[in-house]
Amino acid sequence: MGLAVPLRPTHCWGSQVKDFDTRAYSIADFLEWHSSELLTLSSDFQRRAVWSPKAKSYLIDTIIRGRPIPKILISQELRGSRNMRIVVDGQQRLRAILEFINGDFAISRAHNTEYARARFSSLSNEDRSSFLQYELGVDVLFNMQYSDLLDVFARINSYTVSLNKQEKLNAKYLGYFKQRAFSLGYQYVAYFLRSTVLTKPKVTRMGEAELASDLLVALVDGVQTNKAVEKFYKKYDDEPGPLDKCCEKFERVMSYLGEVYSPEDLAGTNWSRIHLFYSLFTAIAHCLYGLGGLEKVPRVRLRPSLVGRLRVRLDEVSDTYDEVSTHLNDKDAPADYKEFIQYSRRGTTDTGARVSRAAFVCAKLAGAAQ
Repeated sequence: MGLAVPLRPTHCWGSQVKDFDTRAYSIADFLEWHSSELLTLSSDFQRRAVWSPKAKSYLIDTIIRGRPIPKILISQELRGSRNMRIVVDGQQRLRAILEFINGDFAISRAHNTEYARARFSSLSNEDRSSFLQYELGVDVLFNMQYSDLLDVFARINSYTVSLNKQEKLNAKYLGYFKQRAFSLGYQYVAYFLRSTVLTKPKVTRMGEAELASDLLVALVDGVQTNKAVEKFYKKYDDEPGPLDKCCEKFERVMSYLGEVYSPEDLAGTNWSRIHLFYSLFTAIAHCLYGLGGLEKVPRVRLRPSLVGRLRVRLDEVSDTYDEVSTHLNDKDAPADYKEFIQYSRRGTTDTGARVSRAAFVCAKLAGAAQ
């Protein structure tokens, strides 16, 4: 028999202590190490393609805004009298930071209008100082063998959850449409939550961004299926197009909707169902601005004096929805409500169903305005 090879302990209890420490280092520290050739951005731990200029700009904007970024993981070892640091995770972040300082790219207008097209050298002395003082969270590994570093790298990349559709869009696009849609989602997430249009678990998976994106598309290109949303992320990734004006329209629609329903009041109606909220939003948007897909649907001039009457009518529609739903096969049930309910139960995000529901809501708003 051969001799058994002793294995390294795989636990960290008892006498074996952890072989890493958590620290914070400024960007200036990393810049100094890089300039002194004490920092190694090793290709051994490169797990994705080189970042695009938009991805780099987005990171720099995050730092300029003073928001946190994910921690960096480095291995530290003494080579002779030099303390070397090898980056295990976070290379793309550090490369982007160092390239920005070197003047290799500028901040995109899509991410920050105040600093649009600014390079590090064009920042004010105060801004450059703040940037260099920004602290990065760092986990430092001490004197680890290469095989152990590979094990650590594999472990930190094992705790991932499969991305949903919206999270994939977030990872893939960084341009104008994403920034505008996400900003609107953040702006109205409290309303969406308090009205129960969205739940907290849904928001933790970017539900507010998904809803804002869907509504923004309607303002940009008309009422349509949500299956086409990615087309707009791509189309308006590099150029803003009509997005700024559409964002203003979005805010006005939400303002008028908020006059009709406080979030708590909306929560007590069927309009808090996400697909019916879409119908209510697009109906109001059509009355205010006109939407594609609804060209043949009459528009009501939504005056402030109509708010009370519209609220009464929308409450009535919500109540009737419940009544008809329980007697859907009754031959005396209103035909328009039966169709509205059927389009609210199946194919809820299809273009045809959405157009039909919005047209129904517009007709009810018109009745209240007479």
